[in-house]
Amino acid sequence: MAAPTQQKFALPTLTAMVVGSMVGAGIFSLPQTFGRVTGGLGAIIAWCIAGGGMLMLAFVFQTLARRKPALDAGVYAYAKAGFGDYLGFLSALGYWTVCCLGNVSYWVLIKSTLGALFPVFGDGNTVTAVALSSMGVWLVHFMILRGVKQAATLNTIVTVAKIIPILVFLGVVALAFKADLFAANFDGGPLLAAEGLFTQVRGTMLVTVFVFVGIEGASVYSRFAKKRSDVGLATLLGFLGVLCLLVLVTLLSYGIMARAELAGLRNPSMAGVLQAVVGPWGAVFVSVGLIVSVLGAYLSWSLLAAEVLFSAARTETMPVFLAAENRNKVPFAALWLTNLLIQIFLIMTLFAEQAFLLALKLTSSMILLPYLLTAAYALKLAVTGESYGPQPDGQAKGRAGDLARAALATLYTAGLVYAGGLTFLLLSLVIYAPGTALFFLAQRERGQRVFTPVEGFIFAVAAAGAVLAVYGLATGRIIV
Repeated sequence: MAAPTQQKFALPTLTAMVVGSMVGAGIFSLPQTFGRVTGGLGAIIAWCIAGGGMLMLAFVFQTLARRKPALDAGVYAYAKAGFGDYLGFLSALGYWTVCCLGNVSYWVLIKSTLGALFPVFGDGNTVTAVALSSMGVWLVHFMILRGVKQAATLNTIVTVAKIIPILVFLGVVALAFKADLFAANFDGGPLLAAEGLFTQVRGTMLVTVFVFVGIEGASVYSRFAKKRSDVGLATLLGFLGVLCLLVLVTLLSYGIMARAELAGLRNPSMAGVLQAVVGPWGAVFVSVGLIVSVLGAYLSWSLLAAEVLFSAARTETMPVFLAAENRNKVPFAALWLTNLLIQIFLIMTLFAEQAFLLALKLTSSMILLPYLLTAAYALKLAVTGESYGPQPDGQAKGRAGDLARAALATLYTAGLVYAGGLTFLLLSLVIYAPGTALFFLAQRERGQRVFTPVEGFIFAVAAAGAVLAVYGLATGRIIV
């Protein structure tokens, strides 16, 4: 039975949304993704930077929930309110793409997990793996079209499947932790030590962004909150809880296996670490929990991806056809476009040597613009004083704190663009530039000119970057 349209969410529910959105495929692959680029010291520094930066971003969401309660159409609403229609559109397009890429990473990871038993699936990017994943995409698609919008039982199973294997993993590896092995892994070994600590830490930045995607979970559903103040608190509580899990999974693994062995694990690498301690049943235990978890998360993120387009169309950010619903109240046009993009991305994984890593880094790259614009909007409010009213001492102090936190969040998200490197920035423009066709349609429908002069310049830069990326891919200068 569908939930009532006026259903309101309390703090525990909102917090669960944040945790559920953030704990997905990424945490199950942390031992390998960190082991490939850094040792224990680099991991500690990386989590300090990422934790501090994302904490500032969590504070930004808390501030905006309080300062701009009317902006409840999604993360992109902040970009549109602060920087105009086109950047608002790009933020919506980026967030939607993140949902799609995240779902691609789920399928790749499922097939990679099964590949340990059935070699035909390889690392999740073989023809057989892509074919079966494609069947799964369209099976879920037609199921959703029939009106599968609420799945309380499934969500409960998913929550258990996510948390139980992680907690068991942490308990077992904590007991088996070898301090001397952790010390040997501390600098990453001779090869990584030669690259330098800065390079090691930089190599982890997009990985840390990927596992934090979903921090905005409470904000996305903020209009359903019983109390607006719960949105920010839920974001903070969910973030801190997940951060503890991420740090422990990463660091404890360095006390179980040598860094080079961690780097060589197939994903989900958490299964390989647990197997090294307890034997084959550990890998099976983690793998089963991951598959159930990821399948449930896939359904949730499919709905969220369609919801992003649907909501953006209703607020005139996307073309009106994406707001169309079928008789089951499912946004079918948005769902079709979502799954067509997922299908295209799945086919692209056939040509990627490290398909999961490609999906991970592209997801991280695409989320940077929505996060950067959100932080910049909070900074703009604090600088201009908009929404702060008169400035007695108490409010002035609050504004100064908001200004500092927003500035740090903006600096952090801007730094991530640099840390991600030119390759993934250019690849993200391959999506942003042609995706602007949807903005063109939306503006024409509203009878408005497509770009302001500044927006026209932004589009020209994006288009030039996209051309460079396509040229690089065609000539082999960019390898995915």
